[in-house]
Amino acid sequence: MIVEPVRLLMIVLLLLLSVSISAAESDGQQRMFISSGSKWEAMAAYSRAVVDGDWIFASGTVGFNPKDSSIPAGFDQQMDQIFINIGDTLNRVNARLEDIVRVRCFIVDTKYIAAMPNKLHQYLGDVRPANTTVVTQLAAEGALIEIEITALRRK
Repeated sequence: MIVEPVRLLMIVLLLLLSVSISAAESDGQQRMFISSGSKWEAMAAYSRAVVDGDWIFASGTVGFNPKDSSIPAGFDQQMDQIFINIGDTLNRVNARLEDIVRVRCFIVDTKYIAAMPNKLHQYLGDVRPANTTVVTQLAAEGALIEIEITALRRK
């Protein structure tokens, strides 16, 4: 029997997910959910971040400034605010930007591809996490970039 490639990929992903869920349940660690207090978290049923053992998974973060509920117009300013927001989230769970092992960047236009690495280097220096960049439309009005991170707290 020949299995369609997409169906085969789904089966493999489900198997991998079941293995990772079992490992998380068997290691005795308790999952912790971090909230920013945003109304969107309750509406969309997500957490700002989830901590599972020493792993930290932060949801996509745009350049939203929680102090004045604004998103700056410029790309660089949005990236600055994104890293302020991510840094605040990591600080809440005793982690740092240096603990980031993966970033996923979602940008609205390819014209930002040249500016993005400069800002990543500014905030992450020699950390050099794995990176995936996708050009897409974003849900947050005015957002030019959204960044999702995974971090591993160092002992």
